[in-house]
Amino acid sequence: MQLERSKSMQKIAMGLIAANRGFFSDELAAKMRAATIAAMEKAGIEAVAPDETMTNAGTVGTYAEAKACAKLFRDRGVQGIIVAAVNFGDEQSVAVAVKETGLNVPVLIFACQEEEALTMSTPRRDSFCGLLSIGEALRQIDAKYTVARVPVCFPGDASFAEELQRFSAVCRVVNGVRGARYGQIGARPNDFWTCRFDEKSLQAKLGVTTVTLDLSEAIGAVERMDPNAPEVQETVKAISSYTDVASAPGEAVNKQARLEVFLRGFVRDFDLDALAIQCWTSIQANLGICSCTVMGRLGDEGIPCACESDILGALSMHSLRLASQDSTGLADWNNVHNDDPDLVNIWHCGVFPASFAKTAPRMAVQEIIANDTGRDNAWGVTEFVAKEGPITIARVTQDTRGAFKAVVVPARFEDNEAKTFGAYGWARIPNLTDLYRDVLCRHFPHHTAFAAGDVADAVWEAFGNYLDFEVFTSGQSVPGMWTPVAPFSR
Repeated sequence: MQLERSKSMQKIAMGLIAANRGFFSDELAAKMRAATIAAMEKAGIEAVAPDETMTNAGTVGTYAEAKACAKLFRDRGVQGIIVAAVNFGDEQSVAVAVKETGLNVPVLIFACQEEEALTMSTPRRDSFCGLLSIGEALRQIDAKYTVARVPVCFPGDASFAEELQRFSAVCRVVNGVRGARYGQIGARPNDFWTCRFDEKSLQAKLGVTTVTLDLSEAIGAVERMDPNAPEVQETVKAISSYTDVASAPGEAVNKQARLEVFLRGFVRDFDLDALAIQCWTSIQANLGICSCTVMGRLGDEGIPCACESDILGALSMHSLRLASQDSTGLADWNNVHNDDPDLVNIWHCGVFPASFAKTAPRMAVQEIIANDTGRDNAWGVTEFVAKEGPITIARVTQDTRGAFKAVVVPARFEDNEAKTFGAYGWARIPNLTDLYRDVLCRHFPHHTAFAAGDVADAVWEAFGNYLDFEVFTSGQSVPGMWTPVAPFSR
């Protein structure tokens, strides 16, 4: 039975403010309004905009129209706002509309290009100039906004289609992280100070609620569960299809199935967005399995699962999940390649979702823990080598004063003959040595989240602009002042 995790996959609703100004052409303004709505709908966005019965040509150019627009956005609960300067635009109306929504959602601003080269008789927009006034008005009301990569364009341009995809990801991250609910099962392992976090400041900053559960309750529930219950047997079959269990003891697979049934119920009962689980070594000593395969399976269904009760790791994974709408993993920055200073081993015991796999996933023993608990109690990791392709790496942490910061890095998994156990990929990061020094100097821990694809820009914008994090990346000179362009996606 799969979890119904649809929050990050739902069609996103965005409000459109077609910023108009008297003595410019209503006809040209209406044309660009319609073109912007068409572009939004083509991008899979639900466009929410005043129609011609509410405002002049469905645009916003007066105080009354701004109030009506704000009410519409508020009533529909839009998750982002797009401001299109369809001509010079009335900057006060834009500011009033944004402020009066009271929604505190991301705002994208762009200007519509002139129809043709200017002549003395050309109907003109002057939106290049007007967008500057709109940006200044938004600044004066302390509204944060995103500027399109190509700020002056036609809504039908390819650059604007890319912008809409990027901005949708920003909106998903900002709205999804604010008020998220993360389940913490078990205390962090005592040896891992890197997994410490301040629960109160996390809630004060982002509205995140941490739902805690003692690991003993999970272990007890698994031990009490009927091994032959239909839901357990169905899960055993699902696990056996997910990874090769031929070498694993049947009892270990059945215990993992029971743990998965329990975790699914915990997620449903508390409406959780991600989990952080004390995955060693108590669960091996007291239940006799590793939880890795189960955690990877939930990750492939949209519930990121962080190791070692790492709540900020779960937040990092959840952010990438929201941006990419795909599975995410948590890894160690494990090893730099001996012969290539820009190649790093992104590794963990065997908890990566199998959707990342290039080689056939197989259930195995956690070789490190087996030295302490015995091999019979350490079954449950899923081992494979990750497939080649672009990835985004991200990690959120707090400093000793509780302030939040993030490192966001575009990278690429590539094939390499170097081998190890567990689940891993060799990730190429230009200027890795400089980044590694920054990770140390800026005080980031050894865990990092990763997702397939290029979503670095969206995560950067969400953290750095809207969530007020300090953000760092490779090759950066001034923190928070540059949006990185991922070099691997083309």
